[in-house]
Amino acid sequence: MTLIDVRLVDYRDAAQAAALVELLDAYASDPAGGGTPLDPAVRRGLPAALAARPQAFSVLAYDGENAVGLVNCIEGFSTFACRPLVNVHDVVVLSGHRGHRVAQQMFAMVEQEARRRGACKLTLEVLSGNAPALRAYEREGFEGYQLDPAFGHAVFLQKKL
Repeated sequence: MTLIDVRLVDYRDAAQAAALVELLDAYASDPAGGGTPLDPAVRRGLPAALAARPQAFSVLAYDGENAVGLVNCIEGFSTFACRPLVNVHDVVVLSGHRGHRVAQQMFAMVEQEARRRGACKLTLEVLSGNAPALRAYEREGFEGYQLDPAFGHAVFLQKKL
């Protein structure tokens, strides 16, 4: 396992904010992230928008001085548990660091922060064809969601506004 420095992001720290935007843009530009770079307005406004939301937190992974991984999280709420939950919204590991358990190290900090917030669970969405990510998430204990097997697994849907 590569020795990586993992830390919670201070969105108001210019270097950390820039690293967050660069890593997210790399992910957005990749075919797995949609293949389209972030809009310039998103690049400019994202750190301040995240800083304005106390339910948001992010984790950066550094190899020396270089940011090589990012996880963005947004706190939600489970009505069934009457407790917060944390949705892992973006997971980014630069290609040269994949396969070195960088995501595992970031997920350890995500779980620590989620527990500190009193969360009952972590959730995430992943494309079914992203086998390496699926394997990484399963290693971290994630599994398909269902209540009653007769009703099947949950399906993620969206409606753009």
